Amino acid sequence: MSDCACGGSCGCGHHTEESTMYLTREEYIARLEQYLLDLKAEVAAVEAELAELRQTA
Repeated sequence: MSDCACGGSCGCGHHTEESTMYLTREEYIARLEQYLLDLKAEVAAVEAELAELRQTA
């Protein structure tokens, strides 16, 4: 299985022909929803780190 939420279509180089898999529409939607949640968590972590850095500056 791929390391990416994209299912192998991002061009990151982690995907090979042998690992190509086809998702149903529902699986793709679920994967994208999880990817969005992960991105939002990453944004929140970056914002928190910036806020902390700005306080101590």
